[in-house]
Amino acid sequence: MAGLITYIKESFEELKNHVSWTPWPEAQRLTVLVAVFSIIFSLAIWGVDTVFSKAVKAYFDIISN
Repeated sequence: MAGLITYIKESFEELKNHVSWTPWPEAQRLTVLVAVFSIIFSLAIWGVDTVFSKAVKAYFDIISN
């Protein structure tokens, strides 16, 4: 148990003193960029899915008649 506590203390010490964190304004900018591209990508996938579903429906309508 003492080893686990030591490990946790050393981990926090490492994070606090030895990790270079991205500056807050840059992190915010990158977060917005990721959100925007995620929305654009999801809209593109939705569009392709809509086109393919209509094409498949039309195909099955043709072969069922």
